[in-house]
Amino acid sequence: MSPDALATVLLSVLDAIADEKRPGEPLGATLADMTIERPRNRDHGDWATNAAMKFAKKLGTNPRELAQLIADQLGTVDGIASVEVAGPGFINIRLDAAAAGQLARAIVEAGDEYGRNDSQAGNSINLEFVSGNPTGPLHIGHTRWAALGDSMGRLLEASGATVAREYYVNDAGAQMDRFGASVLAAITGSDAPEDGYKGAYIDELGRKVLAGRPGILDEADPQAAVRDAAYELQLAEIKESLGKFNVHFDVWFSERDLHAGDPSLIDQAVERLRDEGHVYDADDAVWVKTTDFGDDKDRVIRRGNGIYTYFAADAAYYLNKGDRGFQHKIYLLGADHHGYVHRLKALAGSAGDDPEKDIEVLIGQLVSVNGARLSKRAGNIIELDDLRDWIGTDALRYSLERFPADSPLSLDPELLQKRTNDNPVFYVQYAHARTHNVARNAADSDVTREHFQPELLEHETESALLGALQEFPRIVAFAAEIREPHRVARYLEELAGLYHRWYDNCRVTPKGDDEVEPVHGTRLWLNDATGQVLRNGLALLGVSAPERM
Repeated sequence: MSPDALATVLLSVLDAIADEKRPGEPLGATLADMTIERPRNRDHGDWATNAAMKFAKKLGTNPRELAQLIADQLGTVDGIASVEVAGPGFINIRLDAAAAGQLARAIVEAGDEYGRNDSQAGNSINLEFVSGNPTGPLHIGHTRWAALGDSMGRLLEASGATVAREYYVNDAGAQMDRFGASVLAAITGSDAPEDGYKGAYIDELGRKVLAGRPGILDEADPQAAVRDAAYELQLAEIKESLGKFNVHFDVWFSERDLHAGDPSLIDQAVERLRDEGHVYDADDAVWVKTTDFGDDKDRVIRRGNGIYTYFAADAAYYLNKGDRGFQHKIYLLGADHHGYVHRLKALAGSAGDDPEKDIEVLIGQLVSVNGARLSKRAGNIIELDDLRDWIGTDALRYSLERFPADSPLSLDPELLQKRTNDNPVFYVQYAHARTHNVARNAADSDVTREHFQPELLEHETESALLGALQEFPRIVAFAAEIREPHRVARYLEELAGLYHRWYDNCRVTPKGDDEVEPVHGTRLWLNDATGQVLRNGLALLGVSAPERM
């Protein structure tokens, strides 16, 4: 019996009690009000609920009395072995072995679908993350959001949301001109601009640009031509780096598109905000009254010289996301972007959206790596590619995802390359590989899943393992709701530990010449179910699930 099924039974029991105590006055509770949790101490049972404490006052009774009424009725339900009332009104529920064990078959039959849920169904979400400038390689500052953003997208999709992962390409403005001038200087052998970009990668881009277009210096505007050619090469490198990191975007949005056309999207955005009543003219400039929505000051959107500010591009981009059908927008920004939170929320309010519902701005903290060397190509940064080559995609992604984004993080490459249980990603991946090894040994011993008798899964380690497996869909839904992939990582580590303890206590293959019995085949179902959940969880983190290690 799953937590959802148990919640349905609990709601039915409460409705019946309410009808008896207050005829004609419905309780008005829903499934969302039925809290079903795993007790911290498994000796207390498989599941616990505080429903009696929550609804006692409404039903005109005390929690302990209501808890006993609920317990008496739950105890008659098929699949529930016992129900006990504890403390001021907690209800502890223990399932019978057969009902609990049925989960193993359900997981195996569900396969990759197990864990998917509809808690985010109907939500159309634009998820913007990384968005590094196309003027150089991705570095350690982008790495954390690349891993977390991609996993958030996976979790949201697994929970029923429609998600577009979007990369905002900052390919307009003075920085691109400096970039072009820097690459042109590398091609011609002249001094780079004082405020230009430096590093061996600029020389590499120069050589590639010249190789691809030998006559580029003879074009009408060689700096612009070099700039655009180098930009395309650098953007292609960024896409390749992210692809190797198992990060893929649905949309690559060019900032240039905001400035194109007459009127441009920026021109249109200003007028739309004016129509909303939040734009005014003062001091020879155009302003947005963002203080109406909690900003610390009003924002200039167009200066007196007619030049638009960065805020204008932000406004046009935000409105464009809504025009493309995304009601909810999530921005994942770096540690130095705290000032953007109020600004973007005020922008949402100015656009007629609800700043508390339609936009989220998440700020990530910095990542450091013990012993990391600066990039030889870029000189003053640690490149994503170098980190990935050094630590490995799986270890790097997993370690970035197993901590909350708002906590500073220091990675230990020496630990992450160890093949020991001290290395969290190895610990989880090894558990998955062990499930496959057990299955191979079972096949060699003629143990199959032909027979399934769930009531045989009665060892205490089997009860604990089944309880954890049952939690996976709720972990996925909760992690998606609060945008915290680390919940999945920590769950997988707990599951791996429970599996290893089960492995040490329960045999899937018979000893020596002993005959194969139904318990062996039944345990094979549990083994394979655990492997499936480990595999599904690692997939949500963008981490591989090896079958051999």
